[in-house]
Amino acid sequence: MEAERRPAPGSPSEGLFADGHLILWTLCSVLLPVFITFWCSLQRSRRQLHRRDIFRKSKHGWRDTDLFSQPTYCCVCAQHILQGAFCDCCGLRVDEGCVRKADKRFQCKEIMLKNDTKVLDAMPHHWIRGNVPLCSYCMVCKQQCGCQPKLCDYRCIWCQKTVHDECMKNSLKNEKCDFGEFKNLIIPPSYLTSINQMRKDKKTDYEVLASKLGKQWTPLIILANSRSGTNMGEGLLGEFRILLNPVQVFDVTKTPPIKALQLCTLLPYYSARVLVCGGDGTVGWVLDAVDDMKIKGQEKYIPQVAVLPLGTGNDLSNTLGWGTGYAGEIPVAQVLRNVMEADGIKLDRWKVQVTNKGYYNLRKPKEFTMNNYFSVGPDALMALNFHAHREKAPSLFSSRILNKAVYLFYGTKDCLVQECKDLNKKVELELDGERVALPSLEGIIVLNIGYWGGGCRLWEGMGDETYPLARHDDGLLEVVGVYGSFHCAQIQVKLANPFRIGQAHTVRLILKCSMMPMQVDGEPWAQGPCTVTITHKTHAMMLYFSGEQTDDDISSTSDQEDIKETE
Repeated sequence: MEAERRPAPGSPSEGLFADGHLILWTLCSVLLPVFITFWCSLQRSRRQLHRRDIFRKSKHGWRDTDLFSQPTYCCVCAQHILQGAFCDCCGLRVDEGCVRKADKRFQCKEIMLKNDTKVLDAMPHHWIRGNVPLCSYCMVCKQQCGCQPKLCDYRCIWCQKTVHDECMKNSLKNEKCDFGEFKNLIIPPSYLTSINQMRKDKKTDYEVLASKLGKQWTPLIILANSRSGTNMGEGLLGEFRILLNPVQVFDVTKTPPIKALQLCTLLPYYSARVLVCGGDGTVGWVLDAVDDMKIKGQEKYIPQVAVLPLGTGNDLSNTLGWGTGYAGEIPVAQVLRNVMEADGIKLDRWKVQVTNKGYYNLRKPKEFTMNNYFSVGPDALMALNFHAHREKAPSLFSSRILNKAVYLFYGTKDCLVQECKDLNKKVELELDGERVALPSLEGIIVLNIGYWGGGCRLWEGMGDETYPLARHDDGLLEVVGVYGSFHCAQIQVKLANPFRIGQAHTVRLILKCSMMPMQVDGEPWAQGPCTVTITHKTHAMMLYFSGEQTDDDISSTSDQEDIKETE
């Protein structure tokens, strides 16, 4: 009977049974990896939420990383780790499972001392063991630290000095910290503690308190835009927090400049310096906040401003000697050294007033503040097209090279379409009240600084037609014209000169008809018939670094010397 129930070999029922097994195993082989992947992703997301909760409650500034940039050992279990968490204030590095223990065992940088100190006594060193910087040397025996493949040697999180384990036991247990190389830039925790006590006592004589820190003390405030250019701002914020007091470092996307600059009011008169990490737009934002301080009557606390260029154009930073763009080619410590060596200069700031035609009594004129340049024509059209696409997909425009390639694309397109032709028939131009006759142009550019278009010296030109260097502190504007997008490209590669219209203290431009693209410091818009008036507004105190000179700077300086010799 059992033999009769079994399907005969080769029968249809045996084939269906085999096909069922095949389908079952196929489903298992497909669904099992999918299930395992889903389970792993679920566990990872739970782990990330748990880690974020720990980070949020911790006094350390924890950041997680998938790969450390140098051989790293956990400060808790002393094991070698490839990934884990690090504190971007004190530099502590731990394995993922040791974060809670590290929170209990190690203290982070204190922005203020817990005890109410009324005098600026020297602070003791705050040592952290292991993971010392590469090529660091012991402050006692002058030999290299961190050479052994294990958790060894110490680093002070304030002065950044390093010392061997053996040297620490012998001589450095009770030594005071002098804040190291950047002591003239750091705001000591004891100073803020004393300021807090003075404010409770309703005293404001900060000069006496600061005199104990020396005449060379020029505290630095970092204002970084974490979204600028190549998105380097987030990493820079952590590096500056390690070298300075974390209270001096701000992300302007989270803390507006006007709020961050109130720290200057706790410092001695005319002593503060500000380093703006971002593009020309971020610099303009900070300078507007400085103008607001003047309106509030805080002129004595106005800081001097330096620039670390993270944007695309960076013409203002190039004019001030800080270069065309920062991509990590020099360490952050060298950036701080450059700030200490920089000299103070003035920068003209201009008011751009745009009054729409036909609405003089009904609509309030639009006002802008100009630091770099104003333009109408093909370069403003390129900027307008670029900004329109960047607003749709910001993540695609995080590369400085890609951004310039997009500008090149729109410039090439305009060479064929010529949307701004016959500009001279559409506008009237007045320099210091005198009307100027214009040739057949497509664009007009009004310059305050020496550089334009990502590093081109527009006013001086090239060849036998060179003009004196344009200055950014003489109260004069340089006005030039361009014949189109192709002419702009020729100027940038030094194959042509612009059409120089003249210099003036006041510029007035009347757009009689049609819609034209305009821009102020890289912020473009489409404008109908209007009157544009540019007048001097104020001065900004900037920092000029003479150690960063481009080939254009050197050639322009030599041209000036040749002219003086011939005279």
